[in-house]
Amino acid sequence: MALRFSLTFTLLFSACSLLADDLRSGIATENLDTRIRPQDNLFNHVNGEWLKRTEIPADESNYGSFTRLSDEAIANIHTIMQEAAEAPNATGNVQRIGDFYRSYMDTDTIEAAGIAPLADELAAIEGLQSTQDVIHHFGYLQTVGIDGPIGFYVGVDAKSSKEHLATIYQSGTSLPDRDYYFVDTEQYIEARQALHDYIARLFELANMPGGEQAAKDIVELETKLALFQWSRVKLRDANLRYNKYAVSDLAALAPTLAWSGYLAAVGAEGLEHLNVTTPSFFQALGTILDTTDLDTWKQYMRFRVLDAAAPSLPQAFVDASFELYQNKLAGVPEQKPRWERAVETASGGRGFGVLGDALGELYVEKHYGQEAQRRMDDLVANLLKTYEVSIRELTWMTDDTKAQALEKLRKIKPKIGYTEKWRDYSTLEIDAKDLLGNMRRSALHEHRRMLDKIGKPVDETEWGMTPQTVNAYYNPTKNEIVFPAAILQPPFFDATVEDAVNYGGIGAVIGHEISHGFDDQGSKYDGDGNLNNWWTDADRAAFEKLADALVSQYDAYEALPGKNVQGQLTLGENIADLSGLAIAYKAYKLSLGDKEGPVLDGYTADQRFFIGWAQIWARKYRDSELVQRLVTDPHSPSLFRANGPVANFDPFYDAFDVKESDRLFKPKAQRIQIW
Repeated sequence: MALRFSLTFTLLFSACSLLADDLRSGIATENLDTRIRPQDNLFNHVNGEWLKRTEIPADESNYGSFTRLSDEAIANIHTIMQEAAEAPNATGNVQRIGDFYRSYMDTDTIEAAGIAPLADELAAIEGLQSTQDVIHHFGYLQTVGIDGPIGFYVGVDAKSSKEHLATIYQSGTSLPDRDYYFVDTEQYIEARQALHDYIARLFELANMPGGEQAAKDIVELETKLALFQWSRVKLRDANLRYNKYAVSDLAALAPTLAWSGYLAAVGAEGLEHLNVTTPSFFQALGTILDTTDLDTWKQYMRFRVLDAAAPSLPQAFVDASFELYQNKLAGVPEQKPRWERAVETASGGRGFGVLGDALGELYVEKHYGQEAQRRMDDLVANLLKTYEVSIRELTWMTDDTKAQALEKLRKIKPKIGYTEKWRDYSTLEIDAKDLLGNMRRSALHEHRRMLDKIGKPVDETEWGMTPQTVNAYYNPTKNEIVFPAAILQPPFFDATVEDAVNYGGIGAVIGHEISHGFDDQGSKYDGDGNLNNWWTDADRAAFEKLADALVSQYDAYEALPGKNVQGQLTLGENIADLSGLAIAYKAYKLSLGDKEGPVLDGYTADQRFFIGWAQIWARKYRDSELVQRLVTDPHSPSLFRANGPVANFDPFYDAFDVKESDRLFKPKAQRIQIW
């Protein structure tokens, strides 16, 4: 998409014909809790009344601004799917969408079939004769969407970003994080018992004997796998994750793993090289394979098959899966209605689901306006130009590294709204009477689409999200920032309000994604998307000193009694929040020229900018969900995303006259500015 840089910073969002008296503030005044001072807690000041009156829906683990927009997108997709299901003589993607919806909603057929659709899968496991066969079968299961200890995908080569590179990664466990298997807190102990009970229940429902013993053996096996998995903090390190091997050298890494058989089964037998993200895990896996009896591996694979299929099987299986993953692990009391699960399965969450792009194309036709596209083009250009100014003004970075940073900034590619090239589903068979078959065929279709990339140049037009996804992302190997259509709505973006809250909302989100190119890991990639150190040693040391201070700040935040944020796990997102906010503020001030923004609803323009920032983070969590996020989510909880950055930002102190006695106060010498 061509990016139109503006030489002057104009008011980009408010309609040109509106008079100042016509402008709305963009503040959700009904959500403000004026008894809480913004100087003490900006998040609660801005969202306090919303927090008091809002109950997390019974079928959600958390609820907030992102969820509300997602609900709207889900409702819109539901209408599209219903219309497709009712369309006479439908063809192409409309037929696929309609038939998939019918297959998901046809509970009579699903109940009547029972687990018969899994008969061939279970029979294949019964026929395995050796641990070599086990490794081969892990490869096959990967092709139909069933995880084992060896994960496989084809992505961009992080040191040769125009080429693809197959990758294997650690996998094979069911609980949210390795800590759940051996840390003895009450919630983790209960989670292990819940996993045991779930496995036994699946075996019971499938009329397979020995469920209790199988559950015990499988939990023990998963615990062994978890013990050797890398932590999420270690996995964040882009350099540690890159370990390119010749396939012929894999035997030296883990001699007992049947690599050639695995790669043949996964459909990649011709590979010459691949990336091994976690070499020590695969070394340990070889030992675990040899010291675990064949019957245990068979029981483990039976469980993986049943677990993957459970949401598409009769209701008793659906209930068992919900009980573990949603109720026990995330604290959700009720299942989502079946129609909503049908939509999420077809449309995808952060992924593509069964027919994500097919639905996305129809969603864009019905729900996305080109005016939003134009305004986003302009705002992204504004933020990038402001980032350039900010880099030039840095006091801690030398000119040589600044030149490299500016080159990378100039090469960032924005993608806004939706893809230029929709995914092709023409070879995907969808049967209105075969939900589980649809799921398997979809997984195989996507696996083959992925394999087809091997040996071909990277497609720069490809998206990693559908347009109906309420999110945004930065891709370091493509050096691109991506903003799907569904996020371009209030509270993130509203074309009918004065600009301050828009810059505090979508402006800061744009700044956040740009900043990921310069966070602790994104900054290891150059402007062409290659892992390549473009820093001087002194500048890198100065950057890491600032990053360490940010780690310490977030380590001190207690999200639940005795449970703190992990500053290292969340460092990249915290840097992006801090820098994105700062860049968005500068862009807003430059957009005003020599003028002051208006006072609206009793708040100055600067105050409304920070209110706009805090509004987008409105969110409530169930305790179980928050515990899980603290060990798995690289984002800090919303309270700290709102409050943490402003405590470091001088304009916030000026806007609200923050004093030393206020809770968000930090001495000026301790305030952290990175970009």
